[in-house]
Amino acid sequence: MLLTIDLGNTQTVLGLYDDDVLNAHWRISTTRTRTADEYRLVLSGLLEMEGLGPDDIDGVALSSVVPQATAALRIVAAALTSGAVVVVEPGVKTGMAILIDNPREVGADRVVNSVAAAAKYGTPCVVVDFGTSTNFDVVDADGAYIGGVISPGLEISTDALVGRTAALRRVEYVPPRSPIGKGTVEAIQSGALYGHAGLVDGIMDRVVSEMGDGIKRIATGGLAGTIVPHCRTVDIVDEFLTLDGLRIIYERNLED
Repeated sequence: MLLTIDLGNTQTVLGLYDDDVLNAHWRISTTRTRTADEYRLVLSGLLEMEGLGPDDIDGVALSSVVPQATAALRIVAAALTSGAVVVVEPGVKTGMAILIDNPREVGADRVVNSVAAAAKYGTPCVVVDFGTSTNFDVVDADGAYIGGVISPGLEISTDALVGRTAALRRVEYVPPRSPIGKGTVEAIQSGALYGHAGLVDGIMDRVVSEMGDGIKRIATGGLAGTIVPHCRTVDIVDEFLTLDGLRIIYERNLED
């Protein structure tokens, strides 16, 4: 089995593949100061819940945007398998040209999402990933990554609003009774949900105006299910797009 690990700024998503079938998945909080021993304890516990151990893991694929934690996870990954450990970083075979000013700048998660979207849905395509930031990544008709957009995520925006005001508080991300809030909570809910949906639609409209109406529009990330129902410009929600991308890149690096 293949263990895939996507280490993000806020959450870490893990998946367990048997060939191309996702048999199990987990989502845990990202802790930047977690040691290799702590990661090994957590991951071993997750595997044990499935009745599995290191002998069942044929390989590990890892992407990370948190350098402090990457080194610890490299150690743990090597301890969890006797097979290959593929870390998505410059020099790893992705099968996708990166056509931006400095290819080393693009985050591993953004490359992984783009590879998965192109492989699963065809090109051209754009992926919007709802995480700590809300990222848009664009792949052209030739299958090359050509750039994207980074904007503050829903939770970051709300945290800033609450943190910089004296009387406002955190709210649950559920639709209010009306876009015109009848109280402070509903007003914040309307601004958070519909405001972020409007951001997505506005950016997506501009991407489509450059790329053409035939571009596939895919959403992923932990908050996709919360925001996409209020968007008009997203065609597909794929909860496990990043994990699938890690599997695809792992397989491409074993082909030789």
